[in-house]
Amino acid sequence: MAGNWGVIVVDMQGDFTKWKQGSLAVPGSNENYVKTVEEATRKLGGLGLPAIATQDWHPPDHVSFATSHPGKQPFEQIMIDGKTETLWPPHCIQGTENARVLLDNNLFLAIVKMSQDPTVENYSAFQDGRGVKTELDTLLKRNGIDKIIIYGIATEYVVQATALDLLAAGYKPVVIENLCRGVTRDTTAKAIDDMKGRGIRIVGAVDDIMEEIGRGL
Repeated sequence: MAGNWGVIVVDMQGDFTKWKQGSLAVPGSNENYVKTVEEATRKLGGLGLPAIATQDWHPPDHVSFATSHPGKQPFEQIMIDGKTETLWPPHCIQGTENARVLLDNNLFLAIVKMSQDPTVENYSAFQDGRGVKTELDTLLKRNGIDKIIIYGIATEYVVQATALDLLAAGYKPVVIENLCRGVTRDTTAKAIDDMKGRGIRIVGAVDDIMEEIGRGL
């Protein structure tokens, strides 16, 4: 392994992509984008970096689905666990085609499933909305990873939430901006500014950090 670097590829699943006509497809998530993410992940793997994928893995009755609340529509807001939360169309339901991770699964040391508790809203791949950790922390520690390159979908949701939780837990996340896709231009820009303001490093493209990793910095 090159130094203590690792990679987290966030929620590259059909339901979040235009390519697969997903129920929550984000702008710019066509087939070319997915293939670009796969190529970048291969390049980083070629430097010896272990990669972990995250996977939204909802039960069909998840609390975040509008269909779980009679009379409610997608994108309405309700209170969940004392927080104002947005209701979504059903997406990434366990065992469905559009919940699959679209990249070659052999690229990954592990795939961390999230959002499995039907009663808890969750945006971070590190822990759920009630602070219950996923296996991500254990995987990173077991593999001696403390510097983490992170990218995927969506910038202002799971990418941001995961990066902030990693930072709070003592890791050093680096977000690759052009390998992320966000829901809107404004909220994406705000998320990038917020992450920068909190001390998360943002780089433009994978090549911006490849040399640094290769030198073992």
